[in-house]
Amino acid sequence: MSTLVLSAVGQAAGSALGGPIGGAIGQALGAAGGSALDRAMFGSRPKPQINIGPRLADLHVTASTEGAGISRVFGRVRVGGQIIWATKIKEVQKVEKVKSAGGKGGGGQKQFNVTYSYSVSVAIALCEGPIVAVGQVYADGKPIALAAYGARVYLGDEAQGPDPKIAAIEGADNAPAYRGLAYIVFEDLPLAGFGNRVPVLTAEVIRRAPNASGRPALEDLVTAVTMIPSMGEFTYATVPVNASTFGGIAGQNTVSGGVDALKALDQLAVEAPRCRHVSLVVAWQGTDLRLGACRIVPKVETANKATTPEWLAGGVDRASAAIVSRDAGGAPMLGGAPSDLSVVQLIQALKGRGYAVTLYPFVMMDIAHGNGLPDPYGAAEQAAFPWRGRVTCHPAPGRPGSPDKTAAAADQVAAFFGSVAPAELAWNGKTVTSARAEFSFRRFILHCARLAEAAGGVESFLIGSEMIGLTTVRSDASTFPAVAQLVSLAADARSILGSATKIGYSADWTEYASHRPADGSGDVYFHLDPLWSNANIDFVGIDNYMPLADWRDGFDHLDARAGVPSPYDPAYLTGNVAAGELFDWYYPTPADRDA
Repeated sequence: MSTLVLSAVGQAAGSALGGPIGGAIGQALGAAGGSALDRAMFGSRPKPQINIGPRLADLHVTASTEGAGISRVFGRVRVGGQIIWATKIKEVQKVEKVKSAGGKGGGGQKQFNVTYSYSVSVAIALCEGPIVAVGQVYADGKPIALAAYGARVYLGDEAQGPDPKIAAIEGADNAPAYRGLAYIVFEDLPLAGFGNRVPVLTAEVIRRAPNASGRPALEDLVTAVTMIPSMGEFTYATVPVNASTFGGIAGQNTVSGGVDALKALDQLAVEAPRCRHVSLVVAWQGTDLRLGACRIVPKVETANKATTPEWLAGGVDRASAAIVSRDAGGAPMLGGAPSDLSVVQLIQALKGRGYAVTLYPFVMMDIAHGNGLPDPYGAAEQAAFPWRGRVTCHPAPGRPGSPDKTAAAADQVAAFFGSVAPAELAWNGKTVTSARAEFSFRRFILHCARLAEAAGGVESFLIGSEMIGLTTVRSDASTFPAVAQLVSLAADARSILGSATKIGYSADWTEYASHRPADGSGDVYFHLDPLWSNANIDFVGIDNYMPLADWRDGFDHLDARAGVPSPYDPAYLTGNVAAGELFDWYYPTPADRDA
């Protein structure tokens, strides 16, 4: 600043005294004096410092060896990738000014940082096509999500066209389509995370095996599946759930990206293309094997987790929910109940993809080791994490002091079912609330019916499953109070779901036909017939685990002596689907079977 001012003053004074020549001399002298004054006042202004970061000397990509073999795989196989096309590595320069630490007025040396980043567009061949899908992809041995890099997958059929990036670089007439070859194209793949080089890429590919048998392939025979695990607070969510206290996204665990539930549906469509029906299992936790003491409640995995949206099930929030059993290390031994909103979301997503949905309410018994609970079957305590079919009156039928075949048994059954009415349950857009604090079997089933209604309906609905210890309890010699309760429950479910939904009960395969008390009487009761014949029941459901054959260990038995080569013989198994034990005949007693 002083240089400019004194230069102008010197020029004016010199011109007045010596004309133009004096003006030039005065300007020079003034500038020299001003510069000296500037240095005295503000110091010198050195040249700026420029810090240049690492930079690649070679921007070419090393391609794979010409003539390398193309893998031919079947099933699900991890294969190494081969570079079949690539651009030069693209360099981007970034210049940033370093903020000065000097005070107002400056005077310090200016600094600039120059950094370089690199990316490349590359095509990676995988194997001979056509394949069904690409599973997990790995870069330098670490899993990556293709979606995060905007990668495009080509399955290798004979109709695939050129990739648009390759066509843009090579020209539409010169771009190969690589028909018959499965490959992946990465466009502008950032290289910073891979040491500024193209990483070594491997991928899991799924390809059907050739089928020369003349019979349909397994993938083409699957028309219905069951969707589990039935538990997990946000397992069924179809949108990311922010779990801020855990620093992540609940319900989003696949490295390949996307929400777990929708990723599972994507895989289902690829691997079982003829599947059109999904049975969605939704669990709450049972607390006791004794009918009079058992409650069916929605539990959480931890009380200390903040999520958006919040977890709500049955009108219960996280703060007031019970917590599932934990192991010695403090980890949950079961998943929490799915949030109500996530169940509605998944039903709608399934229907949106064209699947018919069965909603399957499931009682998962959460009874841990060391529970100290009185056991209906006479043990020191109740068995850990038992089958729901073990829930029964206390003591159990056949045990000393059992209320079976008395009015007291009916009272225990009534306590288990409860008395919540459909009108007392309502969907509020986030959860199903209840007008009364009763966590009974009836409430759980009707709660799930309200979820189905909120989702726009389902094709079919179960009012229970495999409750053999419940349905065989008697209030007198031949009355089964739980069956009457199920008939009433079916009517209440119908009032919510309407006539378009098929309603049923899924009996255990040892339960559906009859009850044969183990009391030596030889009595046979067709105890579920009043349920099966009820107008609100549309189908006889069976959780069917019947044996396909009567094969015994070893080869010293009738089937082996009849010439069957092994229990895996297709003709032997096929012949027993609609024949043999439990179709043509049965063993009257276990002793007859052993004989």
